[in-house]
Amino acid sequence: MPQRKADAVFEGGGVKGIGLVGALYYAESLGYQWQNVAGSSAGALVGALVAAGYTAGEIYRLMKALKFSDFCDPTLLKRVPIIGPLLSIGICLGLYQGRFLEEWLADLLAARQVYTFRDLRIPGETNPKYMYKLQVIASDISLGRMLVLPGDYKIYGKNPDDLPVALAVRMSTAIPFFYKPVKIRGQSGRSIVVDGGILSNFPVWLFDAPPGHVPPWPTFGFRLVEPKEGKPHQIYGPVSMFGALFSTMMEAHDARYIEEAQFKRTISIPTLGVQATDFDITDTQRDLLFASGMNAARKFFHEWDFEQYIAQYRLSG
Repeated sequence: MPQRKADAVFEGGGVKGIGLVGALYYAESLGYQWQNVAGSSAGALVGALVAAGYTAGEIYRLMKALKFSDFCDPTLLKRVPIIGPLLSIGICLGLYQGRFLEEWLADLLAARQVYTFRDLRIPGETNPKYMYKLQVIASDISLGRMLVLPGDYKIYGKNPDDLPVALAVRMSTAIPFFYKPVKIRGQSGRSIVVDGGILSNFPVWLFDAPPGHVPPWPTFGFRLVEPKEGKPHQIYGPVSMFGALFSTMMEAHDARYIEEAQFKRTISIPTLGVQATDFDITDTQRDLLFASGMNAARKFFHEWDFEQYIAQYRLSG
């Protein structure tokens, strides 16, 4: 089987990210090997594992064994009867700590000798866009700007090489009010960093070559799409309310309009009605999401032609 180089950008979507792994699995079965990867929210988590050298098959086995409800590690205040959730949001700015996710990922990365972004530097590469095998999107709501990590870590007076990969992913997955945000002390004060999905949930443009330059290999977007007639969000309390709020926020600004050139290189993965915060997802739902990703990728690659894409979108005009 011929080896094919490509970059990959993964959209965020909470537990729906299992669908990303299914599409990734099919792409790898065609011989694709990932050069640069990027992601937002759950896509950042998948991207981090890929950058560390995990295959899609290995990632799916990890997700099959994972108890997603463990990601809901409550703050001490949330444990207070009746008023706990309100206290936790008011004081901690979130219902859950996010510590389990960070530690779980850190252990998996350490098993592949990946700790900080220094371990993901590409030897000999000096272009900041391609210097690190992984790029993670987060949102600094104090400064009102999108962060592309690790590069933007320097705006806080810190060395991008020193940023722990698991911490960057925790920043990118910090759903507002659901997880406690990450606080960074910089030269201009303290910043509050939350989920990258609120500003760019699908940064498929990240590795694009400058205008007039032909990329040496394609960038594929892995995108999660809702059913055309999705079921309404069921809201029973603060947790489900914030889950519905976040799903709406993530999906609305990226689903409204995608340029044709981006659409043509994007694998659109139906999420079968699963919501981002469905942490009680069943084994059957996991398998169906994985299969949905595989089927979407199969359809995409049946029609994909890199040379035709270059001629139509990179050389025209």
